Amino acid sequence: MYQTIIIGGGPSGLMAAAAASITNHKILLIEKKKGLGRKLKISGGGRCNVTNRLPYDEIIKNIPGNGKFLYSPFSVFDNESIIQFFETRGVHLKEEDHGRMFPVSSKAQDVVDALINTLQQHHVEVREESTVSSIEYTEQHTFKVMLNDQQQVESRSLIIATGGTSVPQTGSTGDGYKFAKQLGHSITELFPTEVPITSAEPFIKNKRLKGLSLKNVALSVLKKNGKPRITHQMDMLFTHFGVSGPAALRCSQFVYKEQKQRKKQDIQMQLDAFPELTKDKLEQEIRRLLEATPDKFVKNSLHGLIEERYLLFLIEQAQISDDTTAHHISNAQIKQLVNLLKGFTFTVNGTLSIEKAFVTGGGVSLKEIQPKTMMSKFVPGLFLCGEVLDIHGYTGGYNITSALVTGHVAGSNASHFEIDTE
Repeated sequence: MYQTIIIGGGPSGLMAAAAASITNHKILLIEKKKGLGRKLKISGGGRCNVTNRLPYDEIIKNIPGNGKFLYSPFSVFDNESIIQFFETRGVHLKEEDHGRMFPVSSKAQDVVDALINTLQQHHVEVREESTVSSIEYTEQHTFKVMLNDQQQVESRSLIIATGGTSVPQTGSTGDGYKFAKQLGHSITELFPTEVPITSAEPFIKNKRLKGLSLKNVALSVLKKNGKPRITHQMDMLFTHFGVSGPAALRCSQFVYKEQKQRKKQDIQMQLDAFPELTKDKLEQEIRRLLEATPDKFVKNSLHGLIEERYLLFLIEQAQISDDTTAHHISNAQIKQLVNLLKGFTFTVNGTLSIEKAFVTGGGVSLKEIQPKTMMSKFVPGLFLCGEVLDIHGYTGGYNITSALVTGHVAGSNASHFEIDTE
């Protein structure tokens, strides 16, 4: 009989096993793929953005999917605890922009090794390439876990740390939702977040801007009234199917939510290429450039204002013909060009699939979980952590923080869980 069985060898499961094994040596970790920490290895472009050093409030703000739930687990184990966990195991971290923490070596493998070495030192039993087929909660208040090779293992507490359904090649194919449901939990609707956005606009279809990257622009998802529901100021990229890059990824879940709320597929987005300038300031700058070279074509006078392809595209959108000179442009055309540079509006119709997403939105309902311990409110001894829960953040170390924090809290509570039989 094990004290704790952990299903899933990703960030949350590894941290749960590490935490559980501090006080108890009867721990079993089951991973269906070969190799542990597969998602950690590819995170942060293979460098592993292991956590974020911003204050709690800022971290929570960057976890728009139920981030407030984490205030309670943070009081037990937080982002500074994560940093300390890795530094004391020889993985020195460095801080980059927006509080993102990476290993000094820039190798995700170092982060994975630190977790695996901890499990080895604490004698955690690990079974790789082992798939769980079903889980039974017995009358003796234990968990019987059936494996695909007809073996079964039993424990006093069980942790489901199976991840979401995004990046399925790492093994996260949504098994945990099935197990949680069988044990009486409800799953909120699943949807892709941190995923590229699709559009059927003619300029997308004809690949006019494909591969064009714009730096530090403000991208917004518009509400029915035309006001922004959310705006993200970052880099973005036009693709052959829509828009991608950091700003688009962060907007993606709001495209989905807006579609749900309005029960319609087509949603407007808006792009401000000069978020730091007011319309007036931008207009002054454009007039200055035009007046300096009155005999040149408008496109040549404004050369260097912004990426060439985007400039030519918007000049066309403003109905300024190719052979118009700075001398002959009308006030109305200048105003129209400024409006487009400050607010080019286009229609999008969804996102790529959840398998293509970096993060899964939705999951096991948090109303059914005790935030201080990560234990189920329905089944004593059942703990859930990581992306299987209905928590999702932007990329930037926020999801891994949530996974490691909830994993640690689940593991340390599961390791000394005993059913009160009196």
